[in-house]
Amino acid sequence: MSISVNNITKIYGTQNALDSVSINIHPGEIVGLLGPNGAGKSTLMKILSCFIPPTSGEASVCGFDVLEQSIEVRKKVGYLPENNPLYLDLYVKEFLAFVAGTHHLKNSVKQRVDEMIALTGLQLEQHKKIGALSKGYRQRVGLAQALIHDPEVLILDEPTSGLDPNQLSEIRHLITEIGKEKTVMLSTHIMQEVEAICGRAIIIHKGRIVADDSTKNLQQITVSKTLIRVEFSSPVEKKILISIPGVKGMMLTGGHLEHTEAKASTLSALWLLESEAGMDIRADIFRFAVEKGLTVLSMQKEEQKLEEVFQELTKN
Repeated sequence: MSISVNNITKIYGTQNALDSVSINIHPGEIVGLLGPNGAGKSTLMKILSCFIPPTSGEASVCGFDVLEQSIEVRKKVGYLPENNPLYLDLYVKEFLAFVAGTHHLKNSVKQRVDEMIALTGLQLEQHKKIGALSKGYRQRVGLAQALIHDPEVLILDEPTSGLDPNQLSEIRHLITEIGKEKTVMLSTHIMQEVEAICGRAIIIHKGRIVADDSTKNLQQITVSKTLIRVEFSSPVEKKILISIPGVKGMMLTGGHLEHTEAKASTLSALWLLESEAGMDIRADIFRFAVEKGLTVLSMQKEEQKLEEVFQELTKN
């Protein structure tokens, strides 16, 4: 087991940052840790990387206890904190060599630094001071320092925060490649990121785990509605769509759902229709089209996004 957490609780004063949290993460998994601000994500990561102790419970990384064997745990973990603290006055190669020295690497430090620079795409920036780098390249330096001692587990706290779309894509690709050989736990607020690179997601809310499953299975969780996207052969007035059995709301593509009782005479051929969760109204839509002399050009049930599941589970 790469990471094992058993009934971990962390209390700050009167606040339970973590409340009896238990998880197990196997070698080779890329796991997304999701939750609102203050849910306890960073606290859990700091416990696993031996920065803070738990109030109660047990946690181990690669079989080593985070309290009793913290030095061994640190050898197994590569950690990128949320704020990515770096020595801005050091050059990239100089900084990575310094970090390699703190880990007492047995092999050639220069060779390992060169390998990390190549892996993280820092070749063109290696002779610059860290303070002169863009946010994206600083994140790459942070990843390089987390990987330099070849850890078995990589813990990344908001690794893509503040990056532009191109930098996001590059860092996601890098994490995916790293995840082929290592266990990765990352926290993020970007649901598309989890869908793109994580095979599993853990959602934490108010210090408790409210969901833990594969990203695919989590997207199948029934929430409060079912959405059907339908295109008719000619525009249909919104108030007429109300006559379809089971329809409780509708919106133009790209708009906001409106309750059926809302007063409007909007016309459109393309609609997103809402029904109760678990209710399939596609047959009713076809019957409606036949009765009105319309042709259904396309119709599909909308895939539920992980963001919707997240909002449903953490809204209170």
